[in-house]
Amino acid sequence: MFDWSWANPEWLWLLLLVPVLIGLSAWRILGAKHAKLTFSDTQNLKNLPGNWRKYGVWITHLLGWLAFVLIVAALARPRFENTTVERNAEGIDIVMALDISTSMRAEDLKPNRFKAARQVAKDFIGKRVSDRIGLVAFARKSFTVVPPSLDYDLLNQMLDDLEIGMIEDGTAIGMGIATAVNRLKESQAESKVIILLTDGENNAGEIDPVTAADLAATYNIKIYTIGAGTRGTAPYPVQDPVFGKRYQNIKVNIDEGMLKKIASMTDGTYFRATDTERLNEIYDRIDELEKTKIEEIIYTDYTELYPRFLLPGILLLVLSLISDKVFFRSDP
Repeated sequence: MFDWSWANPEWLWLLLLVPVLIGLSAWRILGAKHAKLTFSDTQNLKNLPGNWRKYGVWITHLLGWLAFVLIVAALARPRFENTTVERNAEGIDIVMALDISTSMRAEDLKPNRFKAARQVAKDFIGKRVSDRIGLVAFARKSFTVVPPSLDYDLLNQMLDDLEIGMIEDGTAIGMGIATAVNRLKESQAESKVIILLTDGENNAGEIDPVTAADLAATYNIKIYTIGAGTRGTAPYPVQDPVFGKRYQNIKVNIDEGMLKKIASMTDGTYFRATDTERLNEIYDRIDELEKTKIEEIIYTDYTELYPRFLLPGILLLVLSLISDKVFFRSDP
């Protein structure tokens, strides 16, 4: 980025003398005009050679004024600044583990738990700059949708393609954590994070959630757990062969004690999202807690421009002196 600046701007105050110099010159020239000689008739004097010099004397002073301005500008040292900013970001590796069991169709979060979680996850991705982010989905089993990557477009596309029913129904929270840990255990990032969102209790999988959390702690992986669902009951859509789509209220069963323990074991935090607005706030909070540290090193190169003012200023000053002493002598 190029910027114009002055190294010694205090010299520019001398430019306030320009009106004073112009006034003094005008007083000197016009005062000389008032000197008189008495002639009986001046008609023939008009054609005398050398009368054009009364106009040329102004050129002498004009050259002097311009020389003064240019030399003052040179003393102020105008220059171009070429600034280069080098940013070093110490990225965070994040894996989002998302529950895609059928209970995520409940509509206590709008439009439903799954779609709300998917959209908020995309918004979260959009706020990250240099972090590798991965995606794990789980129901009765778990699988890696996208390994930790900087390709956020791919990550968003895979989130759009993710649907409930892709794998057998169930809630294998321990397997979801274990799969995420497997993706992060070899990471060299300063901070490694799992964001786990579920709306139920662990009822499937070969690995207990607490055991999986203990494994995460071994690899220094922090887990933020989110329980998605209102308290009490939630409206759940069902297809009636006679009346079509209708709703029935289902009980919300979130094992908050287990989710709190998982978070505590890994120095993370447990959150409860009872509506979509709260879910957005939770992801914003996690975004603040896990900010990437960005260091900036600023390099500035200067291109000095004062010779472009000083040399013409000296030249005009010399011309002014020559015109004053040779062409338009102001002294007798």
